[in-house]
Amino acid sequence: MSLYCRVIQTDDLQRILDLENRKLTEQYPDEMERMIAVWNSKHRIEALNHYIPLGWSFLAEDQESGALLGYFIAQPLLFLDGQTQTLWVEHVQFTTLQARDELCELAYKLGREKHLQRVYFPSDNGVPNSVKGFKPATWEPGTLAVKTTK
Repeated sequence: MSLYCRVIQTDDLQRILDLENRKLTEQYPDEMERMIAVWNSKHRIEALNHYIPLGWSFLAEDQESGALLGYFIAQPLLFLDGQTQTLWVEHVQFTTLQARDELCELAYKLGREKHLQRVYFPSDNGVPNSVKGFKPATWEPGTLAVKTTK
């Protein structure tokens, strides 16, 4: 399968919400449990409306079918934890391991290309498996820090 990664556009919002709803339905068959899970999720509409216009969030599509296979939402932060510039990856979602791995690698490479000192990843949803080659360190509970400069 060939993946194509690109910056998320406002027009992609419904596709992202549809993907998240499918994932939540798999995880929480009960509608009430699903509603409660949405309230505490990182992909709430308010979060997506904040992150998407910033231009640092990416999605992965199947090049042939155009199907959405995953995405991450992120933003640059200044002067976090003594670093001048960092990339904060708030949430990573995917339907294939290939999409997860390529999106995490893309976030890391984006940090390097833009000369950011670190990329912070959430340490859930299989992300630690994708970033282990970048020598991550636990920063805070639930967050991994990856250095992008020497």
